Amino acid sequence: MKIGIVHNNSEKTLPVVKKLQALLSHHQLTIDTKNPEIVVTIGGDGTLLSAFHRYAHMLDKVRFVGVHTGHLGFYTDWRDYEIEALVESLVKDEGESVSYPLLDVIARYQGKKEAAHFLALNESTIKRVNGTMVCDVYVKEELFERFRGDGMCVSTPTGSTGYNKSVGGAVIHPRLDAIQLAEIASINNRVFRTLSSPMIIPTDEWIVLKPLTTEGFILTIDHLTSSEKNVTELKYRVANERIHFAKYRHTHFWNRVEAGFIGAQQKYEV
Repeated sequence: MKIGIVHNNSEKTLPVVKKLQALLSHHQLTIDTKNPEIVVTIGGDGTLLSAFHRYAHMLDKVRFVGVHTGHLGFYTDWRDYEIEALVESLVKDEGESVSYPLLDVIARYQGKKEAAHFLALNESTIKRVNGTMVCDVYVKEELFERFRGDGMCVSTPTGSTGYNKSVGGAVIHPRLDAIQLAEIASINNRVFRTLSSPMIIPTDEWIVLKPLTTEGFILTIDHLTSSEKNVTELKYRVANERIHFAKYRHTHFWNRVEAGFIGAQQKYEV
């Protein structure tokens, strides 16, 4: 068994990393960051996102395990004080996993034949830096609407609890192979109209955004941000690739949602 370790450098995390390394060595499990079979992330959801993009080229070979050393995360099933139990699970590993859908993003640029390709675990957003973003929204090859507003957010089911939720999107269970398009501060009046509601897109359909102006956009892929010029088209669909998590312990999705947004104390208050 080859184990990769990805971690942040917080004071709470570093002692956990040392303890994990010692236990892996004791059980004769190899630490291999280049070609791991399992990647253990220690930190939070941001650390797991970094690990996902680091190993995005080998998702068919890698399973992930998340350990959180701070606040409760949506991708981290283990706590920092459970490292011994985690290593015992690694020793007894039988290859079981649970997988989640990903977002496939294709960006096309003016004057370039080749498109840029990205994968997102949570979401991708497109925003105009200066002024209102105006773009035509296509579902498959059919024009659906002309959007005016701050931008658009396209999320995966697991990413639906993040930025998507903050802009009014729905929370979607990750067993559904779908993506979600949510408007960011759309302009709606008697002249300009949009759906003003999230759209759930299945695996056999896709979303295409075609900005009327090609300059001055901010494109995000999860936590990665870039300033884009000459963007002519963004195509979003459910990716063929999936992310796989080692199934030693897997918290039910709605328990994660309840713990993250409601909590027992608030839930039972009158």
